[in-house]
Amino acid sequence: MTTKTLATQVSQPYAEALLSLAKNSNIAARVHEDAELVIQILSESDYLNKFLSNPLVNSYAKKEVIKKLFLEQLTNEVVNFILLLVDRKRITYLSNILEKYLDLSYSLNSFVMANVYSSVQLTDEQQNNLKDKLKSMTGKANVKLDISVDRYLIAGFTVQIGSKVIDTSLRGQLKEIGYFLGVEAA
Repeated sequence: MTTKTLATQVSQPYAEALLSLAKNSNIAARVHEDAELVIQILSESDYLNKFLSNPLVNSYAKKEVIKKLFLEQLTNEVVNFILLLVDRKRITYLSNILEKYLDLSYSLNSFVMANVYSSVQLTDEQQNNLKDKLKSMTGKANVKLDISVDRYLIAGFTVQIGSKVIDTSLRGQLKEIGYFLGVEAA
């Protein structure tokens, strides 16, 4: 079993439990914000990730750091949820769990998350046009774009929604032409 498969198997039930807790406590919007904040903090701090995933660091120390970092920023429910992950030795999956939670939350609220990789920064008008196109393609009422500039793209952009990838980049078009001509693309 691959690490990614294990992370997915572990993340799903915890994400569903957090979503259920958020809905039952009528704090879904706040938990959504908390999840985004924690994901952002974890993505910006390799040290925190290494600390939380280090099996040599005891649970007490991990819990104390979590309390100091998050107790005044997050809802009690989310802090307690993170502490539970420490107790269950699932804290290394925190980012995966919260990302899965956001996916479930978006699905529930007719949202879709699209990762966009563009050769240049998109203007507001281009972003709005892309959102409208993705809304019609997915049937979702709301589309959230996570836009990154990819310096390896020659022109155009790619969009990833779940496992589906839409590649309108020049690099992608060249690969496709090479495929049809039987030429191996680099």
